[in-house]
Amino acid sequence: MSTPVTPPSNPQFVRYTPTLEQIPDDEAETIQGLTEALRSISERVYEDSGHAVRSVHAKSHGLLSAVLDVPEGLPPHLAQGIFAKPGRYDVVMRFSTNPGDILDDSISTPRGLAVKIIGVEGERLPGSEGENVQDIVMQNAPAFTAATPKAFLKTLKLLAATTDKAPGLKKALSAVLRGTEKALEAVGGESGTLKSLGGHPETNLLGETYYSIAPVRYGDYVAKLSLAPVSASLTNLTDAPVEINGHPNGLRESVNSFFVQQSGEWEVRVQLCTNVETMPIEDASVRWPEDESPFVTVAKLTAGPQTAWSEARAAVVDERMAFGPWHGVVAHQPLGGVMRARKTTYQSSADYRSERNGCPIHQPREQTYLPE
Repeated sequence: MSTPVTPPSNPQFVRYTPTLEQIPDDEAETIQGLTEALRSISERVYEDSGHAVRSVHAKSHGLLSAVLDVPEGLPPHLAQGIFAKPGRYDVVMRFSTNPGDILDDSISTPRGLAVKIIGVEGERLPGSEGENVQDIVMQNAPAFTAATPKAFLKTLKLLAATTDKAPGLKKALSAVLRGTEKALEAVGGESGTLKSLGGHPETNLLGETYYSIAPVRYGDYVAKLSLAPVSASLTNLTDAPVEINGHPNGLRESVNSFFVQQSGEWEVRVQLCTNVETMPIEDASVRWPEDESPFVTVAKLTAGPQTAWSEARAAVVDERMAFGPWHGVVAHQPLGGVMRARKTTYQSSADYRSERNGCPIHQPREQTYLPE
């Protein structure tokens, strides 16, 4: 693991205070709209399939057991929250893609990664009392496609209207959007919107760097988090193509193929806020400038050889577990409108799955051995 470094120019890190969040008067109404839109996605899939899945990130591609190691000697500004002292934690990782319906991988959308750290001590966030996990929910982009919950609601209503409809048309549209995105990237551009609609490149998800997108409290400070591949086995897969056409579960197959014999190592990295003007709390669409505050390493995550996806693993992780940034400790409280919206919407999705499938959601309290 690389040695943590202090950001340049000795910046003043922004200290956490509740006043950093600015909550609009109509936010509760917006969150209710998001909850209803997401519920409509879940209901449509349940009506068509008879089985309830997550309203977003429904399809998993890798379900891994891993270990998180927090080293000794982190400087005080990094030794915060669950990283305040050295230790080792068991972890469950869930790789996914964005849609709330189960689609062929040839409909290529952004990737997600949810990390559940088990055995975490500390004062709990509201709603997670009695748990001892810390969840980190990430996507393979440094910023969100929408600035606020209200902006996201407009997009979500469009996505909800197309759930479980016209899969053939979605495949054709995805191919067109991938070509458009490729042309845009060839001239130095990039479009999160095109990627979210199906234009994501057909690349291996294990080579991606994942980000919390929105900020969290980092003990005394405020930060965004990332998980970056560092072992050569993983970095060799960055932008590596995956055969998806004709392989409806090509991403899952590629993850299983990798972990049959290989291990993967990632670094957990932290980007501390130094300026709320250039690193806003409430606008999730802004990429925090790394020249002002770079990501620095605070822990290592390792997953050894294993069966990366199986029906037995899906029965444990996909069916019985829920991931969300509000499953955690007060020292890592989610911040900003997008994060606040996730509290109610994620819980509603988990409740719906539990009710329809007759399968209670469990939070593991100790080392979880995933079946092969």
